[in-house]
Amino acid sequence: MDLRTGETVWLLKNGPPLSYPPLDRDANCDAVIVGGGITGAFIARELVAAGMDCVMIDRREPGGGSTPASTALLLYELDTPLWKLARQIGEEDAAASYRACVEAIGKIEAVVHDLHDACDFTRRKSFYLAEHAWNVPGLKREAEIRRKHGIATDFLRRSEVEERFSFSRPGALLSHDAAEIDVLRLVAALQAAAVERGLRIHGKTALKSFTSSPGKCVVLTEAGAAITARHLVFATGYESEKYLGRKIGKLKSTYAIATQPLDEFSGWHERSLIWTTARPYLYLRTTSDGRAVVGGGDIDYKNDKVRDALLPKKTAVLEKELRKLFPELDFEIACCWAGTFGETPDSLARIGSPPGCANVHFALGYGGNGITYSMIAAEIIRDACLGRFNPDSRLFRLDR
Repeated sequence: MDLRTGETVWLLKNGPPLSYPPLDRDANCDAVIVGGGITGAFIARELVAAGMDCVMIDRREPGGGSTPASTALLLYELDTPLWKLARQIGEEDAAASYRACVEAIGKIEAVVHDLHDACDFTRRKSFYLAEHAWNVPGLKREAEIRRKHGIATDFLRRSEVEERFSFSRPGALLSHDAAEIDVLRLVAALQAAAVERGLRIHGKTALKSFTSSPGKCVVLTEAGAAITARHLVFATGYESEKYLGRKIGKLKSTYAIATQPLDEFSGWHERSLIWTTARPYLYLRTTSDGRAVVGGGDIDYKNDKVRDALLPKKTAVLEKELRKLFPELDFEIACCWAGTFGETPDSLARIGSPPGCANVHFALGYGGNGITYSMIAAEIIRDACLGRFNPDSRLFRLDR
């Protein structure tokens, strides 16, 4: 699967990911991590920090898969509102899932603080806009249940939206726990920190097959090398189902644009994060070098050819939406791209081990919370490898 097409804003700003040599000989380690994107990078950091000897392989260059296609909004909200999720899995578990995502943003901030690169991590407010008047009761209900469970959220009336922005909406939710980041720089910084602690990274190294037994996993690469490890971790994102052997979520195609750097953001309150109740929803953010980034237009994934053929049309739609929201912005489009992501019925990640394979771990951060889920998955998998209990493991287990 070709996970993305076009030039993404992170590749435009940073250039391509670092290259690492292919694995050309057999290796032994405590854990082999398959996948070098944001999920694999977080997991590698946690495992090497716990004293584990780790090898990471990626069939592309690590960080060159779906990660650069992310718009890298750090939101705790799931695609399923808390009040609806409470109906699906129970209110206490739903609230715990939301709180875990809130806490993950704080943990990412702490991780970045320890890295050599701040990765443009910036705390932001986020606004969830009611597209229609009939969305307002649901937003009020959502604000109420979030506050009930200790998540700071305010409902804004139309006049309060108009005070902050150049557009009007019937209402909005204001969330105080959100952030943004440069995801490609984050991957590079996490990799560098893990390499300093002994991580061995190999790009252009594709997994051919694997076997597992209690206490031992063996990974064979297409080039003929064998990696023997106590633990095997799949951080292969939306390509993981072929290794798991069953479907977990539904694939979607998504689209995004980024502008040339702007001198100002007139009508854009505090350069906050914005997303909407429209389905497919629209989401917006800015970057440290003054670009506006707009994503959305999601459709069911059929194949790469169909997804990519729609890129010009979707680009035009996203540009039109940006001009409609912020008519005073004078901008030109710098780049556009299409990507593929997955979603689960309840919007929750799937993290854990299949039955009978306690030393094989999957991190499936499906949905619009891929980066925050990566942080959660890294801690759950670290604790599983160390034989420790993690309370979040129940919330995001594979067999949900």
